[in-house]
Amino acid sequence: MKKVLFSILCMVFAALPLQAQTLLVVGDSLSAGYGLRQHEAWPVLLGQKLAQAGYAHSVVNASTSGDTTANGLSRIDAALAAHKPAIVILALGANDGLRGLPVKSMRDNIESMTRKAQAAGARVLIAGMQLPPNYGPDYTQKFSDSFSEVATATRSALLPFLLDGFATDPRSFLPDGIHPVAGVQSRIVDNIWTPLKPLLGKASDSASAARQR
Repeated sequence: MKKVLFSILCMVFAALPLQAQTLLVVGDSLSAGYGLRQHEAWPVLLGQKLAQAGYAHSVVNASTSGDTTANGLSRIDAALAAHKPAIVILALGANDGLRGLPVKSMRDNIESMTRKAQAAGARVLIAGMQLPPNYGPDYTQKFSDSFSEVATATRSALLPFLLDGFATDPRSFLPDGIHPVAGVQSRIVDNIWTPLKPLLGKASDSASAARQR
């Protein structure tokens, strides 16, 4: 009798709909899909790839065009409270660099956002950026180093450069030369996938965790 009841419970449990764990993207126009249709932006494509790979994660894109790291820091508490993410991808800093804002302030903001996300129980992936050489070697080096420094200090995952592999190809960008076209959004997903995958766990474990939420 106990075996029968156990089997029934297992069948009911397996039939319960999954409540997906949330993966929160906090970024700027590079992640918000500026100049693209909504379904073309890389966070949407990432959600599709996660589902195809068997991961029970729902991607929430909380990216806002024009945001600096200071803007992100000002709104991350609300985003964490609203979405309770298991994973946070921080993809901010490009606008700090393009505006020539102090690197130390940017670094401190990214570290603060990372620690807030970790305190909320999320694992963090920091997506770094690089600047063109016309900003000067000292500034550009300190800028790019900031992302790895924060990742090391907070023991977070790191993607050194969000646009790696196509940043120097003009065909990969809209006429403004800043925002990637739809055709390379999947390459951004590929860049993110390698450091993201260890944060996801096994697909079967992800599904089990989602049921328990």
